[in-house]
Amino acid sequence: MTYVLPTRAGPNVAIVGGGIAGVLLTIALLKHCPHFHITLYESAPAFGEIGAGVGFQPVMVRTMAQIDSRIADAFEKCIRGNEETDPPIWFTIRVSDERKKGVKTGGEVFKIPSRSGPRGGVHRAHFLDELVKLIPEGIAGFGKRVFGVQKAEDQSGDVVLRFADGSTAQHTAVFGCDGIKSHIRPIVLANSDPAPAVFSGKYVYRGLLPMDKAVEILGDEEHRTPQLHLGYHGHLITFPIAGGKIMNVVAFASRSTWEDSKWVVQASREDMLKDFEHWDAKVRTLMANVQSPDIWALFNHLPASTYYSTDPLVCLVGDAAHASTPHQGSGAGMCVEDVYILSHVLSKCQSRDDLDKAFEAYDAVRRPRSQKVVKTSREAGQLWDLEGEGVGDDLKALEQNATTRMSWIWDHDISADLRAAERILASA
Repeated sequence: MTYVLPTRAGPNVAIVGGGIAGVLLTIALLKHCPHFHITLYESAPAFGEIGAGVGFQPVMVRTMAQIDSRIADAFEKCIRGNEETDPPIWFTIRVSDERKKGVKTGGEVFKIPSRSGPRGGVHRAHFLDELVKLIPEGIAGFGKRVFGVQKAEDQSGDVVLRFADGSTAQHTAVFGCDGIKSHIRPIVLANSDPAPAVFSGKYVYRGLLPMDKAVEILGDEEHRTPQLHLGYHGHLITFPIAGGKIMNVVAFASRSTWEDSKWVVQASREDMLKDFEHWDAKVRTLMANVQSPDIWALFNHLPASTYYSTDPLVCLVGDAAHASTPHQGSGAGMCVEDVYILSHVLSKCQSRDDLDKAFEAYDAVRRPRSQKVVKTSREAGQLWDLEGEGVGDDLKALEQNATTRMSWIWDHDISADLRAAERILASA
């Protein structure tokens, strides 16, 4: 579908951030709010995503389709070639830390069932490449790094964005989709909440292995489907991406504090291998084949009291609102849900006066659920590291927890949330 860009009488809105959240919201507003004038600002010279694999479960893919069927089509194109299991499995759980007694190291302990439907891991950049094809030329502005947001002085109630290149832009409302280090988030929260993310106690090494190398290390069975290796104060996951051509390796470890101002720091190969010195031979070999020993510190947001402000009109979406650790594979899914709710309630807005009520409705239904994901994801990281409260390294208790903890995320009825948001909107 080609979108015609007429002169629009509706709200003139800005989307700050050209990652998955910003691009999804742009696509959604183009479809559901054709009366809006939309501009997407990205600080980089082109669209791009940091990181490698990102996973989506069927409930999230169905929500993509409810936003725009082409989004789900883009996802399914990216997972083509990934192997599927019947019945569907989220992860096969293995204990690969040789310090755990009474279990065959590296052997299967249990499986966490998934749900039926399109799902799986994709390469972030590949997925974004497919999504940006859905945005017409003239919508996105590049090299636009926001360093200031303020209310317009002309009594219009508009928002003025100030960019590092010295330019400014005036809009009816602004959507902050600029990620965990959001420049928009402090504007919304002002002095009510701590805006910066906090260290989660976990850090991660990331690697991409050619699939033939992964098969050589793991054998013919383990490379095909997602695997989760448990250990003391660390865990490791592997899953295929890029149509089964690449193995994504993500290895987690723990520390109590993070003092460096940078969140990605270079480590020595010796230090990386030392983090997994007590693990079995397969894990040690996987880690030896990780090309870069860089450490990525994992941060998450503390609960915010709101996701929007009315003076000026600014709304947070995705990681800018509720950045999470990756331990439940649901952070990107929460972004999809944000966009679904927000684009549908905004479709009913004809003027500036309608926007604050739409933001209120979005906030009311999205904030509790998305913040619960942040909390439970952090707990899941402790669970996979044999640190779970009341669970520890008790594998029976861990299995009971692990096989049920995702149901409230995966079996959720997002349309019920939309109906609740629409009731709030109608009560205005």
